[in-house]
Order: sequence, then C-alpha cells, then structure tokens
Amino acid sequence: MSDTPLPLKGIRVLDIATVVAAPFAATCLAEFGAEVIKIEKPGEGDMLRTLGTPSPAGDTYFWLLEGRNKKAITLDLRQPKGAEIFKQLVAKADVVTENFRTGTLEQWGLGYEDLKKINPGLIMLRVTGYGQTGPKNRLPGFARIAHAFCGLTYLTGEADGPPLVPGTTTLGDYLTGLYGAFGVMLALRARDQTGEGQYIDIGLYEPMFRFLDELAPAYAATGRVRERMGADTYNSVPHSHYPTADGKWVAIACTNDKMFARLAGVMEQPELATPERFSTKAARFAARAEVNRLVAEWTGGLPQEKVLALCDAGEVPAGPIHSIADIFADPQFAAREDLLRMRDPRAGEVVVPNVVPRLSGTPGRVEHLGSAMGAHNTEVLGDLLGLSAEAIRALKELGVI
Repeated sequence: MSDTPLPLKGIRVLDIATVVAAPFAATCLAEFGAEVIKIEKPGEGDMLRTLGTPSPAGDTYFWLLEGRNKKAITLDLRQPKGAEIFKQLVAKADVVTENFRTGTLEQWGLGYEDLKKINPGLIMLRVTGYGQTGPKNRLPGFARIAHAFCGLTYLTGEADGPPLVPGTTTLGDYLTGLYGAFGVMLALRARDQTGEGQYIDIGLYEPMFRFLDELAPAYAATGRVRERMGADTYNSVPHSHYPTADGKWVAIACTNDKMFARLAGVMEQPELATPERFSTKAARFAARAEVNRLVAEWTGGLPQEKVLALCDAGEVPAGPIHSIADIFADPQFAAREDLLRMRDPRAGEVVVPNVVPRLSGTPGRVEHLGSAMGAHNTEVLGDLLGLSAEAIRALKELGVI
C-alpha cells in the first residue's frame, strides 16, 4: 500500500448504521483516510453480513465490499454500560453515522443533543426513510420504497407495462450514502470555521428526487406528467437501446440534429436527415416509433462490434450494453483499474470496484476488506479507551460487546 497521507487522516468516524446507505457514506470516508470504527450489535452484527452471496469468510461479498477499511467492534448501545462506552468513544470522535428510526437514539439517551453535550464539535449523519421531520418521519425506509416514493419507479418500464425497479441494485442507498459523505465533508469544513458540529438530515428518497432532471419544474410549469418510455428518453430521438445481429445490444444517444445527421450518414441513409424526413428534433419526436424502427433495423443487421466501430468512426455517441461478464473482459475497465483484486485472509482473492473519485495527489485506497465481527474490540477498547484485558473480558461475559 502507498504511504501517501490521505486527506481525511485524523478524522475518526463511529459507524453505528446498518446495511447500505449511511454505512456507505462511512466507507467513502474510510477510503480517503478516515478512521472508521464500525459498531455492531453483539451476536447479530450488521445485516449486510448475511445479505447477498456468501463468501468463504462466512460473511457475504456484500459485507466484504462495503465493510472495507473499517475497524469492526461489537457494542450493545441499548445496555447502559454499552451506551456509556459509546459516549466515551464519541468524546474522541469527529463523526457519527446512523440510520435508526427517528427518535430511537433519543430514547436511548444517545440523540444528537445528548452527544453534543459530550462533544460540541461532533458531526452526525442521520439517514432515515423520510427524514427527521414530516408526517412520515417515523416510518421505516428501504431503497425500493424510496425509489417508488421519489418518482423514479413511476418512470421505469415500458409505456404499456407496470412500473419496474430501476435495476436490481439499491441505487437509492448508494446515492444517499454519497450525499451523506458530501454532507459530512461540508460539516467538517464548517467546523473548521466555527468550531461547532452539526447534524445532517437525509431522507432516503431525497437524493434520487434531486437526480430527476427537470421533472419538478417542468410539471409545475406545464402540468404534464412524464410517463414511462421504456428505453427511450423524453427529450431526444433516437436515444435508446437497439439490438444487434449477434444477440447483443447497443445504446445510441443522438441529442441534437447534427448528431442525427451523422448517424444517418453512418447508416448510409443520409436522406433521413433531410427537411423532408427527420432533420429536426420536432420531426423526430413526431415520428419517434418510425425513427427507432429504422435505427433498430440497421443495428439488427450488423454485429455489435461493427455497429460500435461505425458509430465511433462517424462520431455518433454509442456504447455496448454490458453484462458484468462483459465488464470483466472490457479493456477500458482494465486500463482504468476499475476492478480491484485483493487477497483477503478469510475469503481468498476477492474482486471489488475500485475507489471513486480519483485524486491525482492523494488518491483513496482500499487497505482491507470487511473484517470479522468484533475483530478490533481489543484494539479500540484497549488502545483508544484504555480498558484492560480483564475489563474487556468482563464486558464480553455481560453481552455488552
């Protein structure tokens, strides 16, 4: 591993959240040097350890990926002794990430106002289904529900079909985690100026709602509800997915008249870009189905590689629709080192997505994958809090750790 000092070196994060959203924010911080202490309930651990595909380590690959760079300790926050130890850790921390239901930490005496008395500079990231306020603030939240609530699911699927999940991934969790990490960085910067901490309040649906381009202002101005369009997009044609002769697919994106004219030339049908046919965006909108059919007929007569080569030569934006198997074979992913191969002492060789974004001077890195539950109990409780080996054993016997 490189010994280049990372930008968040010296920042200590207590991650008491579970599954993906808030923990992913902590993972992002850990990749750039923050010391992240993952705190899990004794005997149970984070649900992410059992969610997904089991690895030889016993934990899932999901955990190995998203638990990376974190020190793992166990601590029962519901027990008075556990809460006391947590407060001792808070006194030595900069950030807490949590995603308990609204009001839960307050019931345990561990809400933000309680912890701020211990550490006025503390920053707390609070992720819930609907945020800390509003009529739904105490309802549970999951990515699927957030996708639906924010309007994204309504837009996903074929025009005559049911609303679909946008990919079999927890997109909302990851976007929320990214915004959470961004919020923590803003709060750290503000603390540099004022010395005061603060909390960050994010509802799981809000980051995705922010990503829905002009959906809100366009509706407010026109009253028109955007509907599902399958692979198409509402503001450009052709801008969709098209089959190729070898059973694969390509994505083609023509966002203006010049791009369409170049595509028509690549297709050897330049007449399609004349005023009599589809030279203007308005004309293509009016004949969306026909334009898409013509493009699909052209791509359907050629293998994917040939379609992409012709589009590249003709400066038409196009790309392959990759499966994960295609990604592992793609030279661009290889050249960018987007797939990181690591040797884990428990699971053997594991391949994970590399760190994003890339910093030229202080790039983030993966020191290790997700650790065994409680692997760092002695290090954190002993070295950081000064507890003796005997005291740590006693805590374990009491079920506090």
